[in-house]
Amino acid sequence: MNLHLLVPGLLWPDNEIPEIYNDLSLSALETLLAKSHYTKNPPLSIEAWLCQAFGVSKQQDWPVAPITLKIDGTDEMLQAQDEYWLRADPVHLRIENNHILLADSQIFSISLKESTQFADMLNQSFSKDGLLFLPFQPDRWYVRTDKVPRLQTHLLSEVAGKNINQQLPIGEDSRVWHNLFNEIQMLLHDHPLNQAREIRGDLAINSIWFWGGGVMPKHIGACYDQVWSDDPFGRALAVASKIPHQPLFETARAWQQTAKPGHHLVIIDSLANKTHYKNIYEWRQCLSSLENNWFKPLFTAIKAGKITQLTITTLNDDGVRNFKLTRSNLWKFWRRTKSLLSYAKN
Repeated sequence: MNLHLLVPGLLWPDNEIPEIYNDLSLSALETLLAKSHYTKNPPLSIEAWLCQAFGVSKQQDWPVAPITLKIDGTDEMLQAQDEYWLRADPVHLRIENNHILLADSQIFSISLKESTQFADMLNQSFSKDGLLFLPFQPDRWYVRTDKVPRLQTHLLSEVAGKNINQQLPIGEDSRVWHNLFNEIQMLLHDHPLNQAREIRGDLAINSIWFWGGGVMPKHIGACYDQVWSDDPFGRALAVASKIPHQPLFETARAWQQTAKPGHHLVIIDSLANKTHYKNIYEWRQCLSSLENNWFKPLFTAIKAGKITQLTITTLNDDGVRNFKLTRSNLWKFWRRTKSLLSYAKN
């Protein structure tokens, strides 16, 4: 059995805080990494990495919207997947020191009822412009356009927790979409739902983020036999490529009891939002849990020959790091264990 473990955010993005790794007991993870064949490639977002893994080419954007529509859309919408779709997810923007910081649904909650009411208001305002807003999930909205815009957007995962001043759409039609972006903010600013949210202490939904536009790819395939993930895009790609998928198990032992022989992709994205929002305490806690729940059992499984090959891939702003390990690699005594910080600096 082969396992490919995709763990975005496994390394803390700021090397200027070396003490973040202090007192973390990560012997299994550090041994797995030290004994592995290590390669580093140019940086990719999780969506871009998954697209490449499933043979999906970039269009103007990575076509996230039409693919996630496979798990979110109605039968009627799925029949219209030859049309151009954009994700239009609800976000909260905050101005701070001349920066406009974006927060996504990782740090606020929104109900489907609220999403539907917001979308109804947007459709009343913009249907004349050939736009249809569809909140199929509380935090995953879509917009269908009458014509394909000449537009390139930035992935939501690339801007979450960051300044968006230089991240707005570009392209020949970008001015139209910048104006739309501003109009939507004005409409949402005084919406009664946002007033109610602020009264009860919730973040206002004061904007939406356009991203992941495209048409459904003609072919989606993968070298994996099964996908295990709570990440919607990973699940959607599995559905589109007609391979089995299941939610992520809490532990590697539980996964092993269920997994059949084959090539498995397991996506653990619990660290990513901690790095997006620079939540050091929760990142450390989460990494410690992964050591006990995943890396220790996987180390035992490799030693026992229950896993033939383990590949750990982590995604960070400075690169994609791959660690490929087989049982025979464990005998390479000259490869001494190193701290995670040493990999973050390489």
